[in-house]
Amino acid sequence: MTRLSKTLIAAAVVAVSATAAIAQGGLDLAPGMAYVYSAGKTSVMTMATGDANHRAMMRHARKVPNNTVFFMSDGQLYSTSGMLDPTGNFYRP
Repeated sequence: MTRLSKTLIAAAVVAVSATAAIAQGGLDLAPGMAYVYSAGKTSVMTMATGDANHRAMMRHARKVPNNTVFFMSDGQLYSTSGMLDPTGNFYRP
């Protein structure tokens, strides 16, 4: 798994574990910050600046589709296509 993929996954983990107030208001990811998921843990760090670093990350990057739900189960991170209603119940539109 590429670093950017891990970064996107980590961002989702952060969003999933956010408080209800943040979840209702949305979570904005900060430019220049990396959210890394590895070995069941997430961390946030500042990315190195520069075009070469950006190109290296984008080389293997993939956009996360709309309506992607990330969640933890038995210590593993998963994603699926769908949505959660306001009570947290999963459904597919």
